Formats: sequence, C-alpha cells, structure tokens
Amino acid sequence: MSRETVDLAQLPDRTPPEAEEDLEDFALGEDYALNPEYTRMVADALERGDTERLRELLGALHPADIADLMGFLSGDDREELLPHIDPEVLAEVLSELDTEIREELLEHVPSATLAKALGEMDSDDAADVVDDLEADKRAQVLAAMPDLERAAIETTLSYGEETAGRLMQREFVAAPQFWTVGQTIDHLQRESDDLPELFFDVYVVDPAYKPVGAAPVSHLLRAHRATPLAQIMEQVNEIPVDMDQEEVAYIFDKYHLISAPVVEPGGRLVGQITVDDIVGVIQEETEEDILALAGVTDAGRDAGVFGIVRSRLPWLLANLVTEAIAVTVISPFQPMIAKIVVLVMLLPIVSSLGGNAGTQALTVAVRAIASRELNAANALRIVARELSVGLLNGAAVGLMLGGGLYIWQHDLKLSLVVFLAVLANLFVAALGGILAPIVLERLGRDPAVSSSVVVTFMTDFFGFLALLGIAALILL
Repeated sequence: MSRETVDLAQLPDRTPPEAEEDLEDFALGEDYALNPEYTRMVADALERGDTERLRELLGALHPADIADLMGFLSGDDREELLPHIDPEVLAEVLSELDTEIREELLEHVPSATLAKALGEMDSDDAADVVDDLEADKRAQVLAAMPDLERAAIETTLSYGEETAGRLMQREFVAAPQFWTVGQTIDHLQRESDDLPELFFDVYVVDPAYKPVGAAPVSHLLRAHRATPLAQIMEQVNEIPVDMDQEEVAYIFDKYHLISAPVVEPGGRLVGQITVDDIVGVIQEETEEDILALAGVTDAGRDAGVFGIVRSRLPWLLANLVTEAIAVTVISPFQPMIAKIVVLVMLLPIVSSLGGNAGTQALTVAVRAIASRELNAANALRIVARELSVGLLNGAAVGLMLGGGLYIWQHDLKLSLVVFLAVLANLFVAALGGILAPIVLERLGRDPAVSSSVVVTFMTDFFGFLALLGIAALILL
C-alpha cells in the first residue's frame, strides 16, 4: 500500500448515512477502495470521543478495510481507535496491516488483549505478529497464552524467515489411510470445534504420520460412505519446512495447488500451506523484484524522509561512480567534438536509447528467471532472441534518427555515423540486459538488485564510445 494519509480538511461536507447497511455501501467505492469521506467520519468521531458512533462505523467495515483505514489515519488517531476494536476483529486486522503500522500499534495493545487476539488467528499469522514484538512485550504476551498455542507459535518462529515453516499453519486435518469416507466425515463433525477455519484437503497419513495422499473435501462429499480414503485420495506435493517461500509459490503456481502438506526432514506431517498464504507471497516477491530493479525499498505511507534517503542514496552513488567512468571515454575525442559540435547533442540521445533498450531486456530476463522460464536448457535461445530484437530495433531507430539528422544537416556521413552508433548500442544494450541477470544469478546474487547499475554503465559507456569512435573513423 503506497497511499498517503488523507488530508481530511480538504474533503467536501456531505451528510453521512445513518443506517448500517447504508454505511456499508458508503464505506467503499466501486473499486473497493475506502471512501475518503468515511475516513473523515471516523476521525471526527474520534475527535468527539463518540464511542458508540465509532463502533457503528467500524462494524460496517471488513477487517481488511479497517486495516486500510489505519493507514489513512494519523498515528495518534490509530492509537485512539485501537480500544474500540473487538479482540476477535483485532486478530484479523493485525494480520492485514502493513508491517510498519503494525509494529507501531503493537506497542499500544495490552498484553492480555493481544494474547486473546492471537488465539483467534491461524498459527502462521500469530507467529508473524509475535515476531514484530519487542523482546519484553513478546515474553509477556506468550506467557498470557495457553501452553498449546504458545508452543505452536514458538515452533513456527524457530524456522528461518521466508521459509515454508514460517509460512505454514499448524492447523490441518489428517486421517489414517484405512479409514472410509464415512468415518472421516463423522470425525469432522465430531471435532468441528477444533477444525481449521479454512481447509480444502484431508491429508491421508501412514502409521509414521507421513502423508501418502490427500482427499479433497469435494471428493469426500461425493463419495459413498463405505469408500476407502485410499480410493479417492490424490497425490500430494510435499513441501519441506526449510524450502524458500518463493520456491513454494512456484510449486503452487506450476501445479495449480490449493493447499499442500508441509513435512519435516523425516517426512512427518507438521502443517499445511493454503493458497491464500501464497497470494501474499507472490505479491510480496513481485514488489521486491520491482523495487530492486530501481534500486529502492518500499516507502510505506509513514516512511520517514531520512529512511528513504538511506535506502536510495547508495545506489545513486554507485550509479554516479559508473557514470563518471563512462564519461572518461569522451576525453580522447575532445578535438573532434570541437570540430563537429552536433555530436554533443547526439551523445545523450544515443546513450538514452541504449539505456531504455537495456531496461526492456533486463526486465524480461529478471521476470523469466523469477518464473523459472529461463534456465540452462533454453538460455542460448533466449539470448539469441534478445540479440536479434536488439539488432532489429537498433536498425529501425537508427534509420529514423539518421534520416531525421540528414534532413536537418544534409550530411550523409554524419547520418551513417548515427545509424551505426544506435545499431551498435542497442545491440550491446540487449546483450547486457539479458546476460547481466543470468551471470549474477549464476554467481548466487539477486539479479533484480544489481543488474540495472551494470546495464546502465554498459549502455552509457558503449554509447559514447560507439558514437565518437565511429565518427572518428568516418568523419576524420
């Protein structure tokens, strides 16, 4: 979420609806975005201290919309609003909040209230919240929780960040492989209070509690009661607890999974991952790659100026160094530039065209690597394709620029210089854009983070060199 806090004073006055069903319609627009006027209504109720009105306004919102509302309010208003949110609703709100806002709010939630809210969450969401707590507050909250829930959270936190162990929920449904459909359904009805809030499969396990298959709930409801689970179960894709979450998301996408069992090193079933968790992972990983391509980090709604500067300045300084190196190639050509002044105007055009072409190839390559579409089996074909695209684009753009220059200067040799320089630089841009991320990925580095600086340096350096070098050969 990147929207800024709403300037409530700039909104027009409107008579708010009173009925709860009207409030629900008024709260969200057709695009499901929170109505800014609704945010003002909440802020006004906070200012008046109108507890009844606040509960009415919050009651008309889904927990995800309350989380969105928090992002539009000031820090003081968020703190005032917290006591008006029921612990059951607070659980869902906390799991939906931006990390920075959640960390801020957790300081103001009483430990007992937070412990109760965590008890309403799935174990994976609860662990995420506990992980954001300061050490002292974490100890207080965990001490206030029942032993079983506390143990589940502590076990989840023992796994590495961004792994399947952190992503999984420890609540799942399992049945022995010798059970029938009828026995399974009877078990689900008897234990309904202890079932996960959301599940899609009943995992069929052997005596060692290793998953041997999964019986989708839809299959259970269609099958006769006497049917053995072994006859309707499907093969499962087991997820090791230490698998990276990006790898997990790839498996879900590739095999169109709704849920998958998570197993520890010995193969024992310890949890499950469901598709709603994967949607969040895909969004998170996509945002990271997009931001990394530009050399920035996420600037949330409450991000400070100096924090943003610290995240962006190093990449600008690195770019400054590479650009300083790139322009040194101009020095040997100064006498020629003095004679042919128009070359000064052409230098930024040629380098800029190469930079854009390089970014295009780079973006395609990073996406292909992230989605496993680019690997050793097809790398040569993809590289050859991008080089062909670079040559064709270079020829087309070079002809247009060279033709325009000829109409202006009536100099065929100068037009030929520009055509060849653009052709060469777009070829190099395609080469750098596709090879830089491949090489960095092979070296174990994140191609999204470092590639853009490399490609920018290559296109600027070679753009200057190509234009001035070809001009020296043809014009002098």
